[in-house]
Amino acid sequence: MIREKVTVSTRTLQWKCVESKADNKRLYYGRFILSPLMKGQADTIGIAMRRALLGEIEGTCITRAKSKKIPHEYSTLVGIQESVHDILMNLKEIVLRSNLYGTCDASICARGPGYVTAQDIILPPYVEVVDNTQHIASLTEPIELCIGLQIERNRGYLIKTPNNNFQDGSYPIDAVFMPVRNANHSIHSYGNGNDKQEILFLEIWTNGSLTPKEALHEASRNLIDLFIPFLHTEEENLHLADNQHMVPLPPFTFHDKLDKLRKNKKKIALKSIFIDQSELPPRIYNCLIRSNIYTLLDLLNNSQEDLMKIEHFHINDVKQILDILEKHFAMDLPKKPKMGFESLAQFIDSESG
Repeated sequence: MIREKVTVSTRTLQWKCVESKADNKRLYYGRFILSPLMKGQADTIGIAMRRALLGEIEGTCITRAKSKKIPHEYSTLVGIQESVHDILMNLKEIVLRSNLYGTCDASICARGPGYVTAQDIILPPYVEVVDNTQHIASLTEPIELCIGLQIERNRGYLIKTPNNNFQDGSYPIDAVFMPVRNANHSIHSYGNGNDKQEILFLEIWTNGSLTPKEALHEASRNLIDLFIPFLHTEEENLHLADNQHMVPLPPFTFHDKLDKLRKNKKKIALKSIFIDQSELPPRIYNCLIRSNIYTLLDLLNNSQEDLMKIEHFHINDVKQILDILEKHFAMDLPKKPKMGFESLAQFIDSESG
């Protein structure tokens, strides 16, 4: 178990893992703090993050079992201690980790007497079992147990549909595609009057397929992707015939936004990319925000000399900005101070060759 003393930042917004432990292979715990926040912000972030942690992260589960030797779901088989229903419930509890997209096939083929565990599942190379000791069945006689499996990656719950026709020996299994088993948030307030600030505490329990830190990162990315469409202006919406209805653009990721920027260098594209999407360190981000620099357009309207005039800004901060612009946007800051948009467009054209 790792536990750190909680230290609160009084200047820039920062997050930190203050406790981390693994009770077993299928239960990880992590506690994180985010501070300092203004009054009300901790609850806003905490509620959104909890819902994203529980509902927006994908997991991998067994969703179907198939065997022609099984007459129906509630039957018992000679030489197997568990009923078919019990075996299906055990398969439901198997924890998997994968880079799978969609579905794939796997299988179990074991011979008794002995125990059948998750270790006996034959998986494709991009899927792995988190805990090989998870129990599936107990074979009391020298018989073979062969079961075909369907594995799927998804999110949320998948409730099996009723099916009374088991002639093909296929049985759907309820799936819980939720790597995060539980998530809580709490708030600690400090200060007085107008100086009152908050600390957000996030507690995360996972099933072992993700660490709490990985879950926090993935939930944050998914939450950002859900909000990005709101950055569109009304002019970017698509209209149906006769202007009867308005169809919003489909959800997209930040990298899609960058591809669009490279193809379309209009002012609207530059204004719709905010600097908080550019992986800037918190201190640099806060300095830019205090100088009313919110978007990529605002940033590119400043030269290196302009940025150096910002309070608490250093030459290393400018170098980090230059590296990020080069890495993600393949462009540089203008050489002359306060370049207008027309000159900026010419500058981008010249930089892109």
